[in-house]
Amino acid sequence: MTFTKTTELSSNYDNLEKQDVIELLKKINNEDKTVPAAVEKSIPQIEKLTQQVVNKVINGGRLFYLGAGTSGRLGIVDASECPPTFGVPHNLVIGLIAGGDSAIRKAVEFAEDSLEQGWTDLKKHNISEKDIVIGIAASGTTPYVVGAIENCNTHNILTGCITCNAGSPLAKAAKFPVEVIVGPEFVTGSSRMKAGTAQKLVLNMISTVTMIKLGRVKGNKMVDMMLSNNKLVDRGIRMLVEELKISPTKAVELLTEYKNVRKAIIAYNEKNK
Repeated sequence: MTFTKTTELSSNYDNLEKQDVIELLKKINNEDKTVPAAVEKSIPQIEKLTQQVVNKVINGGRLFYLGAGTSGRLGIVDASECPPTFGVPHNLVIGLIAGGDSAIRKAVEFAEDSLEQGWTDLKKHNISEKDIVIGIAASGTTPYVVGAIENCNTHNILTGCITCNAGSPLAKAAKFPVEVIVGPEFVTGSSRMKAGTAQKLVLNMISTVTMIKLGRVKGNKMVDMMLSNNKLVDRGIRMLVEELKISPTKAVELLTEYKNVRKAIIAYNEKNK
């Protein structure tokens, strides 16, 4: 099969600079509407990869995201949101980006072009067979990502990927590939748009399902969230009021004492058997 970068094909729209703001907004929105449908088609692949992530993490492994540019930033965003949302350690889900942390804010020239740097970055975290690595690259050709995945395979480390082109080198290298084919971007080649949206949706699915299967959600509530600001404290109070059928005042007392919604629920139930 011939490999074509559909993410690099010319946009379905032209003369963008001549169009009104409302025209541009509506056309971008119309393109964005196609992304969830593309993700839906990939759910069988997403299921296989997510199950592998769940198995690894439940058995003491870590989840690594690895990417360059937008893809790397999206992985870092998802990884960084797991501890405050689900109360897991900061080293359980780790996001790595070509060029290092400085590349999160400012592009580092040619950082993604090394076949070996991704593996070097993983080794700094003592990567092992207990872990799983997901390479993220809209194009499916980024050397930093492809090289890392190939090195992981050589060292018997389980691999997956999220890409937006069919039949890419990355998808062929990864043991559990996810291919979300979103087609040409509104601005030709700007994969921060539909491709980035697709990657964000898939990352949300993988991490959220994994955390649920880890027992980090009770019912539909984030009972292990870090109470790091007033909004989250208020949310925790409401959770306790709803779950335990107690007054807000009592909920505040429990939360003040136990600093955690789950611990407060367990302690209250133990005392009131």
